[in-house]
Amino acid sequence: MDIQRFRKIIEYSRRHKENVESKIKSFYSFAGMSRDKEVLNLMQIVRPALKKKGYFVFKIPLSDDEIGALCYKGDVWGYIVLNTSLPKININFAICHELYHVFFQKNALKARIEFSGDSYYNQEEFEANLFASMFLMPEDSFRFMYEKFKNESEGDEKDTILRLMNYYEVPYMAALLRCYELNLPDNTSIPEELLYQEKDKIRERFIDLWLDESILKPTKKNDYTRLENMAAYYGEKCLSEGYLSERALRKSLQNMRTLYSEIKGE
Repeated sequence: MDIQRFRKIIEYSRRHKENVESKIKSFYSFAGMSRDKEVLNLMQIVRPALKKKGYFVFKIPLSDDEIGALCYKGDVWGYIVLNTSLPKININFAICHELYHVFFQKNALKARIEFSGDSYYNQEEFEANLFASMFLMPEDSFRFMYEKFKNESEGDEKDTILRLMNYYEVPYMAALLRCYELNLPDNTSIPEELLYQEKDKIRERFIDLWLDESILKPTKKNDYTRLENMAAYYGEKCLSEGYLSERALRKSLQNMRTLYSEIKGE
């Protein structure tokens, strides 16, 4: 990420912090949680909340690792597919980004593709990313852990960020942006070496620091079988109640299998 883009994101984040904070509070209220409780298992909180909004969440390894998530809203149900060809840190950020769109997007959400790179196309994308960042890295907790990890890193800023990245299970750039959004580094100018970090170098340093390098690897988790079983179950119910013909059900399930093969690249 170039320095001008980085500064633009920081500026936006500081100007819209209170607005996004109110949205996070609204989500916590909807999910029946208190803000003084950290989210220890993200999917366990997010998946039921999205289901209440009419969205099922599935994990499928897509052939295209540029795609972070696919989202579609039909007349009744919506579907969010998380691409497990990507590491856990990217999936965590993607689901929180989609959480914003489902709960707070002003325009009707029909279909969308969320790319895995830094996507800041318009105000809603900026705000969705800020929502994900603030949700995954709460300010009070993040400030405390930053100081703790900086001491453990003997003041080394890069190692501090890697420890934060590991602790919150977020992408490197998300942790770096959060540090500067909150004015945590002593140096207000952003060192160029922090902006450009190769994945292999990050992984090597994770190993050196005894961090969990598994969060940097694709999970490859696949929920497709459960998805098809669910579709077959509801299809059989509609069939028994006369809302669907047997031919239409078979065709729908076959279309699902064909689409699945395409997105997996088979």
